[in-house]
Amino acid sequence: MKKRLILFSHGSRDPRWRQPFEDLFHALQGALGDDAVRNGYMEVASPTLDDLAAEAKEQGFHELVLLPLFMAGGGHVAHDIPRLVRAAEQAHPPVRIRILPAIGEHPKIAEFIARIAADAFRESDNDAG
Repeated sequence: MKKRLILFSHGSRDPRWRQPFEDLFHALQGALGDDAVRNGYMEVASPTLDDLAAEAKEQGFHELVLLPLFMAGGGHVAHDIPRLVRAAEQAHPPVRIRILPAIGEHPKIAEFIARIAADAFRESDNDAG
């Protein structure tokens, strides 16, 4: 069964906001293959999850693995994304969508951010003197 990773974020009209997500997408294309990963946006930007499910169906993908690029599993992750998933699955069978936990809830993310913050704090002492 063909599957594809969906990097799913909130969305914004501002291209500067989208740039880090596009950079991550391109890095993963290099690691997983051009066809194995897509960016998707919950609102205000495209492609939407419905767009991605339609594309997946057309290209013969049956499973989408959705990684919410959110720091925590709040309202969007707990309610909005599951609602969008149900609608996309109903509109584009046999595509199935599995939702992973929000990326920010992974313990490695907290460790990584803590290291970045500590390094930046220490470097700020060098900049001040």
